[in-house]
Amino acid sequence: MLSERRQRVLRALIEDYIEFALPVGSRTLTERHRLGVSPATVRNDLSALEDAGFIQQPHTSAGRVPTDAGYRTFVDELLQSGLAQEERPHQAMIDELRASATELDDLMERTGAALSRLTDCLSIVMAPSVLAGRIHQITLVSLSPWQAIIIVVAEDGQVVNRTVSFTEEVSADELAGAQNLLNRVLVGRTARDARRQLDENAIEALSDPLVQLIIDEVVDCLGDADASRAHSLGISSLLRQPEFSDAKALLPVMEVLEDDRVLFHAFDDAVGEDGPIMVRIGHENPTSELAGVSIVACPYGRGRSEGVVAVIGPTRMNYQNAIRAVRAAQCVLHDE
Repeated sequence: MLSERRQRVLRALIEDYIEFALPVGSRTLTERHRLGVSPATVRNDLSALEDAGFIQQPHTSAGRVPTDAGYRTFVDELLQSGLAQEERPHQAMIDELRASATELDDLMERTGAALSRLTDCLSIVMAPSVLAGRIHQITLVSLSPWQAIIIVVAEDGQVVNRTVSFTEEVSADELAGAQNLLNRVLVGRTARDARRQLDENAIEALSDPLVQLIIDEVVDCLGDADASRAHSLGISSLLRQPEFSDAKALLPVMEVLEDDRVLFHAFDDAVGEDGPIMVRIGHENPTSELAGVSIVACPYGRGRSEGVVAVIGPTRMNYQNAIRAVRAAQCVLHDE
């Protein structure tokens, strides 16, 4: 348990390192912060913090830099201060995005861009699972007697479409009948429930080969949408950070994020975390390739189809700003 003074010293060191990306010494701390003690006392405190594993000295002649444990103490203090529960952070951003975006996909893209701009980090906006969300409407548009477009609108506003081909001619009336039947039976249900929990009349109606084909295409269409439901922006922001001035340092991170399984594992955990914000620092991340970055994430949406909004940056990221920005993004997306 750190004393109040050493907590102040650690906080000051982390704030300086976040701002300047340079090791911090005792004299610098006393000059920049009103710690109320001499440089000699601060030196003793820094030695104690180093012994406890909160900071480290990269070179014998240099100042100190925070460790993952130091950042964890700093972030926990921020979260305990009520930062994660602030009402309507970045209200101007919330109002602007809601006024400018008309569909969920557009809103996700704009929110990701704003998040990256506010934090100088990589932003990730993962759409709610379409397969787990409820269907609002199914529309079938005939292109020819042999082909049609299926348009599925989910209750959360996501829209997916797919072209389907028929082995036999299908008239406009047949297509309209299939559309009416599917809407009567499937609206309000998830795609995963398309063949489950249906009454006997519905099951008999759905035995029609045309309807069965369309249901299969709907499920496949939503499955494809789920496989590419992460919007990421801000690679250039990460490359501007001193830690990633050599682009090779960022390659392991990008390779991990291109693997959908790892990406879903890294962020889906945010939905199950206690509290509104998940912060993972360096080695707390699930893979060693992410040991040089921190993730700030939180869920949005409701029920089984929650999405995730997150930023990824160096462990030296501005956590206070990142938490506020992610919370603002959550507010934008949650009420849609």
